[in-house]
Amino acid sequence: MSNANVAPPLEVEGDGDGHGDGHGVAPCCPPLAERPMTAVEAEVAARMFKALGDPVRLRLFSAVASHEGGEACVCDISDVGVSQPTVSHHLKKLREAGLLTSDRRGTWVYYRVEPSVLAAMGKLLTLPAAV
Repeated sequence: MSNANVAPPLEVEGDGDGHGDGHGVAPCCPPLAERPMTAVEAEVAARMFKALGDPVRLRLFSAVASHEGGEACVCDISDVGVSQPTVSHHLKKLREAGLLTSDRRGTWVYYRVEPSVLAAMGKLLTLPAAV
């Protein structure tokens, strides 16, 4: 499956992959309480939150993130109470927001959440340490 027309997540320094190469991807942004966001950071974060603002998308994202091995075949996560075309639509929106990546293997598509995405999401909502 092609990732054409998918908004690329921002690359981050110290991406958490242990390589220090800046090749990890994450949906941006410093903690909300650290400083005001730039326009670009706000746009990327809003795209992420908008994608997760739908209950079906949130369930699909959670199913992928919590699946054994860190990735899930679409055949394993489709039971969310909507039709298969609707599942595909929601998975596409999650990919466009930079929250999921996908890989076609034969007739099935496998989805994964990069660990740096989850780390960046957690960092965004973290309060600064008390001094």
